[in-house]
Amino acid sequence: MGIFEFSVMVFTSFFSLINPLGVMPIFMSMSGNLSPKDRSRIAIKAILVSLFALIIFALAGQLIFRFFSITVDSLRIAGGIIFFMMGYDMLQAKIVRVKMDDPSEIKQYGSDIAITPLAIPMICGPGAITNAIVLWADATTPTLKLVMLGVMAGVLLLTLLALLGAGKMVPWLGETGNKIMMRLMGLIVMVIAVEFFFAGLTPILRRILKIG
Repeated sequence: MGIFEFSVMVFTSFFSLINPLGVMPIFMSMSGNLSPKDRSRIAIKAILVSLFALIIFALAGQLIFRFFSITVDSLRIAGGIIFFMMGYDMLQAKIVRVKMDDPSEIKQYGSDIAITPLAIPMICGPGAITNAIVLWADATTPTLKLVMLGVMAGVLLLTLLALLGAGKMVPWLGETGNKIMMRLMGLIVMVIAVEFFFAGLTPILRRILKIG
């Protein structure tokens, strides 16, 4: 496979799986009560954590999975549970009601949502992790491996720009608009969680029941 064809495949697959435009409104609703500086810090941290995680899984994903005897399906189930819990809190608008006057509380809150659920499993989800492992194996030359890392970083850069752009929309919505959006996004996140959960559970049940 040529470098150009491989680059296109890496870009389209990661862009579709990460879905920057889909992450943007959820990030906006979760960070609506924070300052622009804090939102930017959360977005940057989430992207860096996602990049680090994808690189680790690309380099050693198969070894990690075999060592801990886990599968991508199990990762989907865990991701679904995390998504569902966060979606339920968003549906209740609990995050918006949190009033954080202490800078240390704001920092801790930002750190929490930057890692989970923004970085993992929203940006760096089971699909993106699996894609990184498979494409790294397909990159049979050092050049292709460098191309993969570069294109993957480029997709995450686009995701960062989408998140930073989302932060600029928050003041336009106001507190009421942010609460409405959070409830809507919470419902969507819960639906995504159900899809994640059953996408992981179905293959496991098929293996247990030996259904082809």
